[in-house]
Amino acid sequence: MPTADSTTSATPTVAAPKSRFTTLLARVGLDPFLLALAGVVGLAYLAPGIGSYASPVPWHRLTTIGVGLIFFFYGLRLSLEKLQAGMRNWRLHVVVQLTTFLLFPLLALAVRPFFNNEDNPLLWSSIFFLTTLPSTVSTSVVMVSIAGGNIPAAIFNASISSLLGIVATPLWTSLVLHTNTEGANLGGLIMDLVVQVILPVVAGVLLNSRLGEFAGRHSKALRLSDQFVILLIVYTAFCESFARHVFEGYSAAGILALSAGMAGLFFLVYGLVTLLSRLLGFSAEDRITAVFCGSKKSLVHGTVMANLLFPGAATTGVLLLPLMLYHAIQILIASIIARAQGRRNPEAATVTTGT
Repeated sequence: MPTADSTTSATPTVAAPKSRFTTLLARVGLDPFLLALAGVVGLAYLAPGIGSYASPVPWHRLTTIGVGLIFFFYGLRLSLEKLQAGMRNWRLHVVVQLTTFLLFPLLALAVRPFFNNEDNPLLWSSIFFLTTLPSTVSTSVVMVSIAGGNIPAAIFNASISSLLGIVATPLWTSLVLHTNTEGANLGGLIMDLVVQVILPVVAGVLLNSRLGEFAGRHSKALRLSDQFVILLIVYTAFCESFARHVFEGYSAAGILALSAGMAGLFFLVYGLVTLLSRLLGFSAEDRITAVFCGSKKSLVHGTVMANLLFPGAATTGVLLLPLMLYHAIQILIASIIARAQGRRNPEAATVTTGT
């Protein structure tokens, strides 16, 4: 695989030949990963019970292990110096966190007047609840890796976002939706963050001097493992959505309209963060990190928060519907964008992560 110094070599690197199937897909403008995403969604629709929480297969444990391994290998490719440099990039961190916990809720408040005559009064509340949630951890960092962004900064921002969300989400909902957070136990979220992210990254960084070169040589295989975990997350998320029948009670036109609104929200935030990042003079790697970490919302945190902030609500499925749709849309769209950016600059991930 080409490295950052390969451009200085007198002998050009010969790319590996592509298969006929891959070449055919490229000619018609299709991406194999996009087809895989569509395939797992179709499988989830046909047999949602297989991948839902009620399945005898321990999907949650498998995805937890997969996410932990991803962050361990990220740590292997990070020297302590690179991790410290990523944490010092304060302007990037401010942009990501303000986008997650200020820009999103303000956008929801701005469109509130348009929902005054809405037949379902919970719709705006559920959208506002979505906007108060923290960013994802695993998918944000995976997308940054695939696109060739600043992985140390992505890990830092995604982790900090999860911690801030434990305070910011209940605060926003109590102020606007008048929820009661008394007695809420959010220790499980902190423990998940420590087990799935913090400990694997720390272990990988500590082993960087011994195994960092090995991780660098196999960076292509590790990116494929990233994509596999994304497919697994998409599959289980859609299985749970179909198993819960969250789309029932809504007409096809209503679901399409809400989906279009969630896609519009994603693209609006993505565009605003891109513009702001350019105005601030961010590097290409930092822009990638800003848009992928700042535009995401966590389904895991949303599900837990909904149970804590709206206990006993018979409308939990309705409350989570915009989040379910946004979660699926953000992964699908971000995967396509990340893959496109990664193809334009295939060396970026290697240069950014280092060995």
